Amino acid sequence: MNNAINRNSARATNAQSAPIKIASAERKTLLVAGAAGGMSATFASPVAAVLLAVELLLFEWKPRSLIPVALASAVAAVVRRYILGFGPLFPVLAHPLFIGPKGLLGCALVGLLAGVLSALLTFSVYAAEDAFQKLPIHWMWWPAIGGLAIGLGGLIFPRALGVGYDTIGALLQGSVTTKVVLGVLLVKWFIWAVSLGSGTSGGVLAPLLMMGGALGGLEAMFLPNEGAGFWPLISMGAILGGTMRSPFTSIVFAFELTHDANVFLPLLVGSVIAHAFTVLTLKRSILTEKVARRGYHLSREYAVDPLEILFVREVMRTNIVVLPAAGALREFQHSLRADRPQSQRLLPVANAEGRFVGVLTRGDILQRIEQEGEAVLRWTLGELVRQETVKALPDEPLRAVVYRMAEKGITRMPVVEPSSGRLLGLISLTDLLKARTRHLEEERRREQVLSLRFFLPGGQVKGETGTPAAP
Repeated sequence: MNNAINRNSARATNAQSAPIKIASAERKTLLVAGAAGGMSATFASPVAAVLLAVELLLFEWKPRSLIPVALASAVAAVVRRYILGFGPLFPVLAHPLFIGPKGLLGCALVGLLAGVLSALLTFSVYAAEDAFQKLPIHWMWWPAIGGLAIGLGGLIFPRALGVGYDTIGALLQGSVTTKVVLGVLLVKWFIWAVSLGSGTSGGVLAPLLMMGGALGGLEAMFLPNEGAGFWPLISMGAILGGTMRSPFTSIVFAFELTHDANVFLPLLVGSVIAHAFTVLTLKRSILTEKVARRGYHLSREYAVDPLEILFVREVMRTNIVVLPAAGALREFQHSLRADRPQSQRLLPVANAEGRFVGVLTRGDILQRIEQEGEAVLRWTLGELVRQETVKALPDEPLRAVVYRMAEKGITRMPVVEPSSGRLLGLISLTDLLKARTRHLEEERRREQVLSLRFFLPGGQVKGETGTPAAP
């Protein structure tokens, strides 16, 4: 996202939320909402602003994040219409609704080339950053050197300077020469990489749109004619999808910039292929590489937590040792004193009807014997148990159990039927790890559901001898 939009919108939001007593996660959501509103007002792209803010800044799809960001983006879009008017930022003539197989193959090629350029752009930015770090001068001089390089690039090709909205519009109209296309691609690439690498202020969205459009302008020279500006538009979306690794955001963003709904399918092909190329060739995107270099890890793969979809009843242990509440400690002292490596650490206590009474540990028993002496041996186990015990319910997800264990600092919990209070089993961290292991096995284990015989005449695999399988 453009740095100026981010900074100014986030600062304004931070100033407004500073007097309010809110949690840090809520304040972060408000900052992102301000940034999304700034992007929505600048590019007239409220939906893409929400997607980009959630995917690249919040890394979560929770109502607490989505709703404030969406409302801020919508309000900014409405206000923009009264100030700057209606319509897209880059209006274009609608392209053909249907493109043939050659056109789709061209979109695939555009996506592949955009993926290559995305990887090169990412590499060049951080190569420039590494080069500046090796300079034998103080870092405060880096922006000055970066500014000098930008100025030299502007002298060579002035249209590479600035936000470049006029250049992007000309690329989408197909009204630029080959010289302009090459100048935008090469000179803008150089000054953008030096600008970000030196720490000089610079954006991401507009430069990527310019360079993507320039690449599409070159590709339009040998690809089928699908209308003016078609290939620059597809290349813009593909560059965004590959560089930022947000293909669906790039598709919606390209649509909102032009309001050309006929390019959804071509954008889908190009953006996804560019995204696939950068995923296979780069460990991180251009936006997360800097964060990783500072020692932080970010995962942008959205998936359902297996602990959220598995229930306690699916992984709990039912074959456990249960102590009778009416039994005297003297009857069990020898077995309870023996601490075997594989023995059950948490000992639930139940009454004659099987209802849960409490829990004991070997440590509890040894401590009470040491404090009370031999007199404690006459006590019943029901009198020794911990009354306030953290319990798990059979129908709650494992994730809730994990949070409860972390909050209470425990590793084992009894599982109790909520209606009757009957003891059902035990659950521990080991059981939770087994649930994770089960999920990994489902991802890694490959199975053949249908035999090849099903698809061959006579039910016999080619090259196989013997009697064909019966139908």
